[in-house]
Amino acid sequence: MNTPVSIRDKKEFIRWFLSHYQLKRRESVWILNYLINHDSLLEKVHFIREARFCPRGIIISTHCSDDPPFRFYKNNIVTTDAEKSFHDIRLNKEDPIYIQLNFKDAQQCASYVAVLEDNPFLPDDFFITDADQRLAKRLLDYSLFHYQKEKIQEKINHALDNREKVHFKQLSIQLKELEKRFKMDDPK
Repeated sequence: MNTPVSIRDKKEFIRWFLSHYQLKRRESVWILNYLINHDSLLEKVHFIREARFCPRGIIISTHCSDDPPFRFYKNNIVTTDAEKSFHDIRLNKEDPIYIQLNFKDAQQCASYVAVLEDNPFLPDDFFITDADQRLAKRLLDYSLFHYQKEKIQEKINHALDNREKVHFKQLSIQLKELEKRFKMDDPK
């Protein structure tokens, strides 16, 4: 878990963000300005990734992002009504609020990364994508193929050294079948 971000750093970041990006919803600007002016609330703010998994999360997007303009999540309920989230923030000042900002190259923005915290609500399997699973399967299949091929080649060399013509032919057929099977299984 990373160390908490100071209120001062959060304020500086929000000011920087508002001066560099145009938000899709003006209410998002109101919310961020409101947070800047209330240290007790800002103390409860956490900038994270994937706010949709949080008990109380806000997603704010800029014009340079293809993401939806605004989302507010509270206990598995989602709304696009920024005013409702604003009232919720004012009424529940003791509850943590998790904010995700969507803007161009957000993951490469040093100012944003500096205030990002780990999202404690991400599901365990969140970072394992289908593409990751396919890649892992291909790597495992290739490793198994390579290992089996080496073992057969060692046996072929042994058969050649000992002039075992019949065994050599059997192993050669086995090697060709293994290579054929791997090529059929390989999606390339």
